[in-house]
Amino acid sequence: MKILITNGKAFINDELVQKDILIEDNRIIKISDVIEEASDRVIDAENKVVLPGFIDLHTHLRDPGQTHKEDIVTGTAAAAKGGFTTICVMPNTYPVVDNIATVEYIQRKAADLGKCKVKVIGAMTKGSEGKEISEYAIMKEGGIVAVSDDGGCVQNAKLSQNCMKYAYNFDLPVIVHAEDYNLAGSGLVNAGKISSQLGLGGIPGLAEEIIIARDIMLAESIGVRLHIAHISTAKGIELVRKAKADGISITAEVTPHHLTMNEDAVYDFDTNTKVKPPLRREKDRLACITALKDGTIDYIATDHAPHSDYEKEKEYNIAPFGINGFETAFASLNTFLVKKDALDLATIVKAMSEKPAQFLGIKTGKLAEGYLADLNIIDLDAEIEFNRETMLSKSINTPYINQTLLGKVNYTICEGRVTWEAGEIER
Repeated sequence: MKILITNGKAFINDELVQKDILIEDNRIIKISDVIEEASDRVIDAENKVVLPGFIDLHTHLRDPGQTHKEDIVTGTAAAAKGGFTTICVMPNTYPVVDNIATVEYIQRKAADLGKCKVKVIGAMTKGSEGKEISEYAIMKEGGIVAVSDDGGCVQNAKLSQNCMKYAYNFDLPVIVHAEDYNLAGSGLVNAGKISSQLGLGGIPGLAEEIIIARDIMLAESIGVRLHIAHISTAKGIELVRKAKADGISITAEVTPHHLTMNEDAVYDFDTNTKVKPPLRREKDRLACITALKDGTIDYIATDHAPHSDYEKEKEYNIAPFGINGFETAFASLNTFLVKKDALDLATIVKAMSEKPAQFLGIKTGKLAEGYLADLNIIDLDAEIEFNRETMLSKSINTPYINQTLLGKVNYTICEGRVTWEAGEIER
């Protein structure tokens, strides 16, 4: 099948340029000023931008085991609506992804029913209990792209070291949710003035930073690829910046919510703002923006963590941590950063496409001839309202619920297949 995209401004070499794009089967076969060639479908992208498909290195689909919150079908549909063509799923499902059977279950269901490509991350430890190393070899043969105990953190330094040594043998990146349990305690929000004012337990930045420092030292001694998930503090960023300067193989990601919100968002006790790591100080948010600009932070990842209404509609101290992120990710970044000149579009697009593609070693993330036809078409100025009727995810636990943001994804194309088209029936 051939698809011709005309009249759009394509993101090529970090710039938006007027180009036509021709797709045949699953690849981009031609990019030119004007393409006049018979096609099965022509998409007019006038007044819109054509971007590489977004790649999310950190998501939770809740499948298997908690499909009342989300499943592979609804999760990938929501991802496609948000412009994503590849997502990586964390292993904290039920059962935990610490065995080949669960890896294969996710891959089969995603291949058969998914609206985007799904890459599986295996558990660092069995049951993600932080006691015994999982069987990386078999899971690597089955296709996992990294290991992580995200949702938790290995507290034992010796075990973490052994996990890194084992992962190094199979060239598997180690993704770390940095949290010292003793320092974090039963905290709910960022430790500081606001936690004291609201009477909520605080999670200090040190709980994140001390694990980052520990794992940098471990990774340096082993040579493993270390990736810091959802970094949120200025001091943590400085640790990563120094590690990179020292030649350590380390990367880091930041979430849209840590880029667009600070701890002030928790003032009204909206449980949709309850997330780990917590929303931090404005100083930390600005440090995340600066680090994304200078390359210290490599990727933007949603940490899409859907929860059902009945779970979030509880007191703040009882409700679970987590924000639903697929459908609001780009629009929130566009609205609160690009439109306000806090970040340029190119930095955001590269952090959501080209750079994560390099992390995964896949030939996508760019608009170039010969590359996989993974892309989206977005109207940067069009309004989109997020509410129960318009969202495709099973869960609506986002701070942006019932808000209108700018940046509507009109089409998502994954390997030449249209997986989202604005205006289609959504629920």
